[in-house]
Amino acid sequence: MELFDSTKRSLYELLKDVHSGKIQLPDFQRGWIWDDNRIRGILASVAKSFPIGAIMLLETGNNSVKFKTKYVEGVKLNLGVKPERLILDGQQRITSLYQAIITNEIVTTRNDKGYEIKRWYYIDMQKAMDNNYDLEEAIISLNENKQITKNIGRDIVLDLSKEEYEYQNLMYPVCMIDEYSTWRMNFTEYWNYDKEKSIFWNSFEAKIINSFNHYMLPVIDMKKENSKEAVCQVFEKVNTGGVPLTVFELLTATYASDEFDLKQDWKEILQKFGPYDVLQKIKNTDFIQTVTLLSTYYNRSEPNIDDAPAVSCKRKDMLNLSLDSYRKYRDKAVNGFIKAAKLLISNHIYKSRDIPYTTQMIPMAAILSDLGDKIGNKDKFMRWYWCGVLGELYGSANETRYALDLPQVLDFMRNNGKEPNTIYDANFAPSRLHTLRTRNSAAYKGIYALLLDEGTKDWLSATTIDFSNYYSEGIDIHHIFPVAWCIKNNKNEEDYNCIINKTPLSGRTNRFVGGDAPSKYLDRIKKHAGVDDQKFNDILETHVLDVSHLYDDNFEEFFKDRKERILQRIEKAIGKQILRDSIQQEEGTYINNDEIENI
Repeated sequence: MELFDSTKRSLYELLKDVHSGKIQLPDFQRGWIWDDNRIRGILASVAKSFPIGAIMLLETGNNSVKFKTKYVEGVKLNLGVKPERLILDGQQRITSLYQAIITNEIVTTRNDKGYEIKRWYYIDMQKAMDNNYDLEEAIISLNENKQITKNIGRDIVLDLSKEEYEYQNLMYPVCMIDEYSTWRMNFTEYWNYDKEKSIFWNSFEAKIINSFNHYMLPVIDMKKENSKEAVCQVFEKVNTGGVPLTVFELLTATYASDEFDLKQDWKEILQKFGPYDVLQKIKNTDFIQTVTLLSTYYNRSEPNIDDAPAVSCKRKDMLNLSLDSYRKYRDKAVNGFIKAAKLLISNHIYKSRDIPYTTQMIPMAAILSDLGDKIGNKDKFMRWYWCGVLGELYGSANETRYALDLPQVLDFMRNNGKEPNTIYDANFAPSRLHTLRTRNSAAYKGIYALLLDEGTKDWLSATTIDFSNYYSEGIDIHHIFPVAWCIKNNKNEEDYNCIINKTPLSGRTNRFVGGDAPSKYLDRIKKHAGVDDQKFNDILETHVLDVSHLYDDNFEEFFKDRKERILQRIEKAIGKQILRDSIQQEEGTYINNDEIENI
């Protein structure tokens, strides 16, 4: 069965259908934005009988592909008129022509600088009939007073504020194209039925008026049997010039047809997420993806459903998420994200900027929503999490991994099932530590959190760094061997700027560090802290390092030792041995993300 027809329809018929509400827009279509120049350009193209592109319409009547609809901008009808077709492609063209030709009202548009202006459109009849002029020169626009002025409005160049001025200046209003007979009668009467003027009019009518009234547009008519996925995909493919619509926007339009406001619902969800900083970067599409993951998982688990689709949360699955399913799993997803937030906080990830992968929170929330309060062995669950982070597995092509994570991790947790693919796939090369220099890397953020994992204390305050003081003390990651000292002592930048030479400290403590050698600034900090040597050394050792290398100012030995200690902590997190002599050769050359940002 063919899912679309290709035909031609007269421009006049299409615009009349727009005027009557037979043709409308799906609500997900963004607003009309064409400026004055483009409006005049398309009017000129029609006047010259040039093609302006095909229009794509969607036949309504499919209950499974319902969208909230809206009138084309400028249509003045009471609410409730049901459309026969919706515009998928051609909104800007149709709206521009409709407003200029049919409404008989001033057009609110914008100039080339983006300022809102109001315009009436006219055809200079003399220029239109003169082959020495391009028709584009004959299409003019006037302000709301129907005047063209200069000298900051002091001098009137052209005045069409009265009908007789139109006749006198041979300026034809575009808004009278479909009522040309009335204007012609008044025109000939104004000129006392002058023979030359009548001949002139007849020539204008034949060349210009008929071009508009006989203009045919190619129309692609998508039949109502098309699926929602097909409609949305087609819409995005033909609207390459605009900002792609998100699944959330498309679902908003779909649910609105059942009187459900998805945008308002998302606002309510954000209020629930509000107390948790780590949830501030969760997007509405992330949430929809989580709900879809849960919906397909539970549908798959339903008894007596042999042909249920696979667990999935790809775009097509999200678009097919019914309102009933959304309502059914919405609260579970909300609770899942909140549980995920609390678990991240307990593992020293306090801020949204410090989340290694926001994307990993999608399966994480789905898994935790199902486990509920019976999560069981949290270390086991976090092993899956750290494998995803330190294996750097959630950077791309995530949907397939999400669909595997949900059933595999649940089986792993509840039934002591086999290791999930994410654990199996995870690998960490020791050389990777040398390239972790900025927060742009998921592994960098993950190791930062692991450095806080065993009671790390601030050097100056001697207090354990946790959620209670993370914000108040301004905790951030800082260099152990200061950059100034490293430069002065000709140390390798790739070494001193990587995470091996960094540790969490308060802003106040970092100011005590300055640019001095560790042996100097440590004595300074110890005196200010007012603690004995042993206690101070105990505080320093919570930072996964050998104190002696700091007092000796021995960067090379410090670097080698701390690298090994960090690798051991990574091993503990992922539950895997890291081969020390392995060299993982990555394709290409490592690029510092900081350098990219500064280009």
